[in-house]
Amino acid sequence: MKSLVLVLCLAQLWGCHSTPLTLGLGYRELNCDDPETEQAALVAVDYINKNLLRGYKHTLNQIDKVKVWPRRPMGEVFELEIDTLETTCHVLDPTPAGNCSVRQLTQHAVEGDCDFHVLKQDGQFSVLFAKCDSSPDSAEDVRKVCPACPLLAPLNDTRVVHAVDAALTAFNGHKNGSYFQLVEVSRAQLVPLPASTYVEFAVVATDCVANVVTDPAKCNLPAEKQYGFCKATLTEKVGGEDVAVTCTVFQTQPQPDNTNAPNPVAASAEPAPPANPPPAAVVVGPLVVAAPPQSQPVHRTHYDLRHSFTGVASVESASGEAFQVGKSPVVVQPSLAAAAGPVIRPCPGRVRHFKI
Repeated sequence: MKSLVLVLCLAQLWGCHSTPLTLGLGYRELNCDDPETEQAALVAVDYINKNLLRGYKHTLNQIDKVKVWPRRPMGEVFELEIDTLETTCHVLDPTPAGNCSVRQLTQHAVEGDCDFHVLKQDGQFSVLFAKCDSSPDSAEDVRKVCPACPLLAPLNDTRVVHAVDAALTAFNGHKNGSYFQLVEVSRAQLVPLPASTYVEFAVVATDCVANVVTDPAKCNLPAEKQYGFCKATLTEKVGGEDVAVTCTVFQTQPQPDNTNAPNPVAASAEPAPPANPPPAAVVVGPLVVAAPPQSQPVHRTHYDLRHSFTGVASVESASGEAFQVGKSPVVVQPSLAAAAGPVIRPCPGRVRHFKI
């Protein structure tokens, strides 16, 4: 009996020592590779892909941190830090992100870094807070694995703009169907040998016929839009240039409104920022109100999630109890079974593809 009392006292002392003497909400820690954590992270990545307006779909690469907070009157909020990688599927491509190939290091990969709050209530997950940015791999790292591989080029580079224009002209000139307009220049690389420009860009069909159009400015977009995605290489030659272009045209997509549909823009055009931007969005309970999209940097080499992904700015529980990252939290006291063994650091989780 004395032995049992001693064990309980030691366990209580260990619990008091391991719990910070601060006030705040209690949270529990999960392993970053726990199935429940991964389910919340996959919901977060799906939210990214459904709300991206430009660029490429992303896939989960690693879960860095997770805390699970109680949410009154019911439910839990998963506070997640995750890393993503850009895939080769454009956001307009209907292919599920899970079936898309991850862009490899030799292709100058792009990594996303995201913070999410995901609510789990009645077995269902929903996003309450999202904040992301992304960046290409460093030139030094690319050179380590592939010294001759071309790096990402600014999308407004004059050679890039010319290559896209020439490729789109060639694509429209060899078809009898709809005339396609440019939606965006998605990716570009300047290849030194042979001297060439590689581009990827998105297009949309108009109500004009390609082989008879005389004034593209008079072409309109139909209610049901049909998008396409093109890859092209413009090779410089003595006395001229060669253009090789291939385009995949997707099935017609009904568009009841143009909320999430990118508008066709010129290759070098930049969206103008609003004159009086509204304040940052606020989230109350499961309601998500998106902050206004920000303008892209002029000399960007990719569509940064920070600008392309319209996230949210704050989160508050339905009971009015504020959930604020940065406050000193109280960790839920470990169980007696856990106290008997060493403390295991469950995060970060496994790397699914590769680290940048």
